Amino acid sequence: MKRIAYIGSLGLLGIITTEFGVIGILPQLAAYYNISIDQAGTLLSAFALVIALGGPLMTLWLSGYNRKTLMAVSISIFLITGVVSSLSPPFWLLLLVRMLPAFLQPVYISTAIAAATGAADKKHTHKMMAIVMSGIALATVTTIPFATWLAGIYNSWQLSFVVQTIVSALALIAILAFLPSMPAGEKPSYGAQLKILTKPAFLASSIMNVFMVSAMFSTYSYFADYLGKVNHMSTGEVGVMLLLFGAAGVPGNFLAGKLLSKSVTATMAASLIAITLVSIGIYYLPLLSVPLIIVWGFLHTPCFITAQAYMVAAAPEAPGFATSLSISFGNMGVTLGTAVSGWIITTQGIHNAPWVMLLFGTGSLLMMGLKELLAAREKQSSPAIGNCVGAGLN
Repeated sequence: MKRIAYIGSLGLLGIITTEFGVIGILPQLAAYYNISIDQAGTLLSAFALVIALGGPLMTLWLSGYNRKTLMAVSISIFLITGVVSSLSPPFWLLLLVRMLPAFLQPVYISTAIAAATGAADKKHTHKMMAIVMSGIALATVTTIPFATWLAGIYNSWQLSFVVQTIVSALALIAILAFLPSMPAGEKPSYGAQLKILTKPAFLASSIMNVFMVSAMFSTYSYFADYLGKVNHMSTGEVGVMLLLFGAAGVPGNFLAGKLLSKSVTATMAASLIAITLVSIGIYYLPLLSVPLIIVWGFLHTPCFITAQAYMVAAAPEAPGFATSLSISFGNMGVTLGTAVSGWIITTQGIHNAPWVMLLFGTGSLLMMGLKELLAAREKQSSPAIGNCVGAGLN
């Protein structure tokens, strides 16, 4: 049912606005709290780290609860976070209040995807998943740049959190008013789900996901600071660049959904190669910043759904848990990319951030090659095991 997918997308719009809405206002936050840009970046990396460490456990624990209830509770916590953040709390409290809803982010996403795909025909699974995940693209093209622009125009970073609060409130109303009650059904055993962590190919795809997202966020996390210092853009101009970045992600997300239905592996490989090439262009061709930002945005938004599909394909026996893990490993990439790039920026200068992007992009390509090799070996060994069992029975 498309209604479930679209409401799931609206909730994801609020969640992504909360997680990444700080990117455009990091310089303002650093100035307000009198801290360095990499310290301000912990508002993003700490959020992602909580998702990476706590997300899978929360998803396992809550997998048997009503899906509507889980989605509503999750969005309610994000709503409270937006309200408190907009009141200019001390930095430690701002950091803490942003970390709390992060525990439920993977729960919301995996639940929304399960609800949307569970109500659709099997042949439309990727399409429903793409609709839910389009909330990421919508956030990057609407709420994130709008919040940055608003904060710049009125010189008030608090307005960014007001935007987040409004979106979360609308999502909560939609969930409560228009979603039917959705019991989760029979809860899979923990052992059956955890078993995918013993598969070498799945673990390799997980590390690939970490490196891929690290590549994307090593520069994107400091988007505003990079364009301000390297390209000498104002806050308003950065908001426009964020808008272009997000707008390019909309057709990128649509195309990724189409290509994934044909070949998950080929789509993944093409994305990784393009990411490494863009990182080189960002460093060596600053005069082409605008077209490069458009290409970068086209690749950035679909990276989440592409990496997720790639990991789920490696563990079809536990798609819900695999989805949660893909979100967690992806956010581990956000943490790693933001932290490493923050250190490079502090020690070597912000103009060197694209080199971190190139390093992680290359690493993700290598891990993809390893995953494909391991998957081929697993496929070769499976028939042999089956034949041995059959021979024993005969």
